[in-house]
Amino acid sequence: MKFQAEETPYFGLGPDLILNAIDQVGWQTTGKLVPLNSFENRVYQVGVYDEHREYDVVAKFYRPGRWSQNQLIEEHQFTFDLTEFELPVIAPLRVNEVSIFEVENFKFSIFKKVGGRAPNLEDQSVLSWIGRLIGRIHAVSVTKPFKHRPAISTGQFGRAPADFILSNDLIPNELRDAYQGLVELAITTIDSAFMEIHDAQLIRLLGDCHTGNILWMDDGPSFVDLDDAVMGPAIQDLWMLLSGDREAMEAQLRVVVSGYEQFMDFDYRQVSLIEPLRTLRIINYAGWLAQRWNDPAFKVAFPWFGSQRYWEEHIGHIREQVGLMQEGFSI
Repeated sequence: MKFQAEETPYFGLGPDLILNAIDQVGWQTTGKLVPLNSFENRVYQVGVYDEHREYDVVAKFYRPGRWSQNQLIEEHQFTFDLTEFELPVIAPLRVNEVSIFEVENFKFSIFKKVGGRAPNLEDQSVLSWIGRLIGRIHAVSVTKPFKHRPAISTGQFGRAPADFILSNDLIPNELRDAYQGLVELAITTIDSAFMEIHDAQLIRLLGDCHTGNILWMDDGPSFVDLDDAVMGPAIQDLWMLLSGDREAMEAQLRVVVSGYEQFMDFDYRQVSLIEPLRTLRIINYAGWLAQRWNDPAFKVAFPWFGSQRYWEEHIGHIREQVGLMQEGFSI
C-alpha cells in the first residue's frame, strides 16, 4: 500500500526491558512473560513473586504518542472513582499512589490478572445485569467530566480517519469517488442526528463496551480496558451489546434499558444515535487500521486490510448504514 502510517511504535520494547521495568517499580519477576492478544497497546501476562507465593499480573504498555500523561491520569482516575463505589472495573495497581510508570519513553501500568469468559448476551438476565451495572457506572460518570480526554465527534472519529485514507491513496481509483461521496453523506447524516438532540448530556464513558471488554465470572461481570474512555452520550455504552436484526436489537435494548433505569435515568431520544454511532465506528475503524499499518502486529492480525475486496465491502457497509440511519431505531 502506498502510504506512510506511523513509525513502528514499539521498537526497542523487548523482554529484558519489560521485565526490568516491572522489577524496578516494585514487583519481582520470575522470568515468565506471555504476550496477550492486543494490538493497540502491548499487553503481557507476567510472572511475579513475593515471600508467600508466585502469581501473575498483567502489564500494559501504552501506544507511544496516543494519550498524553493527563489523559492517562483521567482514565485511571475514572477507574478509581468507579471502584470506590464497588463497581466491578479492573483498575490499575498503584505503588505509592502512582499507577502510570515509564521506562525509556514507554508508559505502562500493572493490573491484577483476572479470568472469565464472554457474557452470554442471548440470556435476558445477563443483559439486564449488565444494564444495571452500566446504569450504576453512569451514575458515577455524571459527577464530573473529563477535561483532557476527547468527546465523540464526527471530526475526530469520522472526517479525520477518512481524510487520512483519501490523502494516502489507499483506495483503488475506481472506488475512490464512491467512498468519498458515501462518507460525506454518512457524516452529514450523523451530524444531523446529533444536532436533533444537541442538548443531550455528555458523560464519561467506558467508550468501547463490547463483549471482548466484559469478563463474566460466577459472581457476574467485570469491565476491563478503559483505554477508549471518552465523553459522549450514554447510549454509546449500550448499543454494542446489541446484535441480530432490527427487531432483535430493539428487544435486547428494552431489556438493557430496563436494568439501566434502576440506577440512572435514560434519555430515550438517544436511541436515534445508535445507527449514527455505529456508522462512525465503521468509518473510524478503517482509518485506525490504516494509521497503524507500520505496526507489525497489525499486518499479521489483519492481512486482508487494503485489498480491493476489503474496500468494496467497506463501501458496501457504509452504504447500508446510510440506509439504516434513515430508517431510524425505536424501542
